[in-house]
Amino acid sequence: MQSLVQKYNVPGPRYTSYPTVPYWNLDGFSAREWKATVRRSFLESNANEGISLYIHLPFCESLCTFCGCHKRITKRHEVEAPYITTVLKEWELYCDLFPGRPVIKEMHLGGGTPTFFSPENLKRLINGIFAKADRAENHEFSFEGHPNNTTREHLQALYDVGFRRVSYGVQDYNATVQKAIHRIQPFENVKKATETAREIGYTSVGHDLIFGLPHQTLEHVEETIAKTKQLMPDRIAFYSYAHVPWIKGNGQRGYKDTDLPKGEEKRRQYEEGKKLLAQAGYQEIGMDHFALTTDSLYVSMKNHRLHRNFMGYTASKTQLMVGLGASSISDSWYGFAQNVKSIEEYTQWVEQDTIPVYRGHILNGEDQIVRKHILNLMCRLRTSWQNENMYFEDLPRVIDGLWEMESDGLLEINTHNIQITEKGRPFVRNICMAFDVLLYRKAPETRLFSMTI
Repeated sequence: MQSLVQKYNVPGPRYTSYPTVPYWNLDGFSAREWKATVRRSFLESNANEGISLYIHLPFCESLCTFCGCHKRITKRHEVEAPYITTVLKEWELYCDLFPGRPVIKEMHLGGGTPTFFSPENLKRLINGIFAKADRAENHEFSFEGHPNNTTREHLQALYDVGFRRVSYGVQDYNATVQKAIHRIQPFENVKKATETAREIGYTSVGHDLIFGLPHQTLEHVEETIAKTKQLMPDRIAFYSYAHVPWIKGNGQRGYKDTDLPKGEEKRRQYEEGKKLLAQAGYQEIGMDHFALTTDSLYVSMKNHRLHRNFMGYTASKTQLMVGLGASSISDSWYGFAQNVKSIEEYTQWVEQDTIPVYRGHILNGEDQIVRKHILNLMCRLRTSWQNENMYFEDLPRVIDGLWEMESDGLLEINTHNIQITEKGRPFVRNICMAFDVLLYRKAPETRLFSMTI
């Protein structure tokens, strides 16, 4: 494993989309064509599966240096109400575009820090959404909560409007690591937030853990997972810290590269963490995710319904995902579109009755096929080209590029399919990169992505 880590530890995408954002064809994108794909997708899927909604709530009271999200640091809570007004106006613009009343199957509140907002304002936001939409019968609504400021009132307010899943950003319990990433939160805060959610009736509580953080050691990871086992969250995201200071700026320049665990040390953190989670009863889901067998994510994986999009892994697929809020990304299955990132510019566009997308990508036929292969690998650890609608021109070249990975034991190549092995699980991103024809056609001149390991 040691030599494989050295061999495959290269910059690579996380594949919450394909094509990945740096390879979007921005010159070929138009808002008019994007809206046409939204209407098409809505007509094809809303009645049968509903739509997904991601709402970006960008405000935080302090900067966490590990975070790669678009956020605004402020302690001024008077920004809450105007922002929600703008998000609801943007939702109205989409509802005017839809040829029917939307049925929402999945909804996720991300950030930023959603619990920066008061319980009253969060309830106003959700009730405003459903003034123009219906809930799907088996909906799944979730939000990201900060353990330090997620109150019983937050949890109760969102529970009352249909939320049953919450995920808490834990990262690591070691004080030195927490200080480096500017995220000080005692175990007692996480315990209280977790237990309060369960008391209220939440059916899935998740914890996010990160390895590869500055000053983090193997012992820190072991201690963090030991404390996590005391609470037994239903779902765990255990993923690699993405060190991209050239993209995220000064927040990630508060420590030196030498403060970060290197490839081999980082991989040991992952392998040991994965082993400890398995011993505690967690099943590995796709890439970087683990769940108890009672959680909907595990059930979805067993029933081959696991999906991946800009919200990460989801328990069911909807063809259309609408992103609301500054910097949000929407996915119509036939195209992607991203909102403007500045809150002021976002507000200005919406007040002018304009859906605030400023860039995007309309998928061509090859894009759609490659996307299906990468989704299969990410969600099912296998893909097949037995049907001709899964064949694309560069597929023979892709297969040729996989033989070395097969000889390394990472996957098995058969006549019409490939299967990722247990040994190959840590290298899923590398295997997906072999299918990423845009990546090798247009190799970047500068580094765009974090390391795969």
